[in-house]
Amino acid sequence: MIIPEYLKQGDKIGILSPASKVDPEVVLPAIKLLEEMGFEVVTGDHLFAQYHQFAGKDKDRKHDLQAMLDEPHLKAIICSRGGYGTIRTIQQIDWTRFKKNPKWMVGFSDVTVLHAQLNQFRIASVHGVMPRYFLKDNQPSSSFETLRKAITGELLEYPITPSPFNKNGKAAGELVGGNLSILYSLRGTPYDIDTTDKILFIEDLAEYLYHLDRILMNLKLGGQLSKLKGLIVGGFSEMKDNETTFGKNVEEIVLDIVSEYDYPVVFNFPAGHQPDNFALKMGCTAHLEVTEKSVLFKQ
Repeated sequence: MIIPEYLKQGDKIGILSPASKVDPEVVLPAIKLLEEMGFEVVTGDHLFAQYHQFAGKDKDRKHDLQAMLDEPHLKAIICSRGGYGTIRTIQQIDWTRFKKNPKWMVGFSDVTVLHAQLNQFRIASVHGVMPRYFLKDNQPSSSFETLRKAITGELLEYPITPSPFNKNGKAAGELVGGNLSILYSLRGTPYDIDTTDKILFIEDLAEYLYHLDRILMNLKLGGQLSKLKGLIVGGFSEMKDNETTFGKNVEEIVLDIVSEYDYPVVFNFPAGHQPDNFALKMGCTAHLEVTEKSVLFKQ
């Protein structure tokens, strides 16, 4: 795995919008914070563009992504937000220069598309907060602090409150995954991830419970759950049910589908569409230890 160079004061960070449109009031305070920390911020030409729900037309978003991937002086690219749209441009991108001069790609949700592509290239990236969540009460949020540690090379160590649904055990392996619905949408495409001997992280937002079951059954039938080293279940926020209930909650759905496998499973991991969205270095080795009394994650 290729690890991009960690950042130091004075380095350049790019911010762009690869998917849905974003309001300036969301991004400008984040730019100010990064500049106060000593970074130089470069913005995409179409950062605040609007075309229906997107941040500009496909060609505009592709232009900004290509320009920042090719820029040799950038050390990180932070996506302004997720939403939807990255998949519409990624097939048009030329990665030649980026592979020769890799930099950290940061984001979550729809940005899972980019994490999946970079994993194919064996280049690490960061699943972490985007500008809307950099500040809380006008101070750097705890989630942003984990992002700072991730891109500057500090140890990521998260003690997590145990869930009664957890499956105990120890695991070490390459971390892959992201937003589960996005991972599902990549199945059968060139961007589908390889989970063999890896720790899989999943999270999602506003899905129906039966959809969750269907997606996980797809992963199981496709062999993506049988050879894991471990499974980390992040936030599954604002989940929905039909009038005729599905009959299981998130934890029960997951455990039912992976019951035959002998690897640790962690629930309520602080990452995803929720206030605590701690940074994860995708593609890097993660260490996971799960007991009845404690859960520890290290990278």
